[in-house]
Amino acid sequence: MTELLLLRHGESLWNAEHRYQGQQGTGLSARGRQQAKDAADYLRTYAIDAVVASDLQRVTETLQPYLDSRDHVDVRIDRRWREINVGSWGGRTFTDVYAEEPDVVDAFARGEDIARGGGETFSQLRARVWEAARDITDFKCVLVVTHGGPIRVAAASALRLSAGGEMALDPPCNCSLTVLHLDGLTSYNVPTGTDR
Repeated sequence: MTELLLLRHGESLWNAEHRYQGQQGTGLSARGRQQAKDAADYLRTYAIDAVVASDLQRVTETLQPYLDSRDHVDVRIDRRWREINVGSWGGRTFTDVYAEEPDVVDAFARGEDIARGGGETFSQLRARVWEAARDITDFKCVLVVTHGGPIRVAAASALRLSAGGEMALDPPCNCSLTVLHLDGLTSYNVPTGTDR
């Protein structure tokens, strides 16, 4: 059975500024670059057969130290592992969005599955991510470098939580590792660096 190692990207500049990113965003902060180096060191303990990644900049920058530490690794870019689309909220601070749309933010916090900023719902994200996870079956251990939203919904799917169940899971920390199989979860949100 294929084991999926889901690595969240390192801290981005927008993470540090408390901005919504979604499918927009920046590269890594200095802290994020160090987290990526620590994660690359941590990943040496795994016998990784393949690498799949989102195409967004904060992910490709997180992946680079791992690639630099290996002789040759083919990376399959899969846009289905992108973060949830938060539409017009992308780039805006949490404070600004709450000031302008408190009812929407509160509804989301209560667990309502709404398309923030006119983007995607968690149900839509869960469907595309689980399809992407189910397409990875030809290797024993696959590193998937992705984002917090996809990790949460993949974990919820592996645990067979009902729709909205991902909201019961804490958001993954930057450069944390979640390990799962299609029929279950091995670990969730494990720090890989100095934040351990």
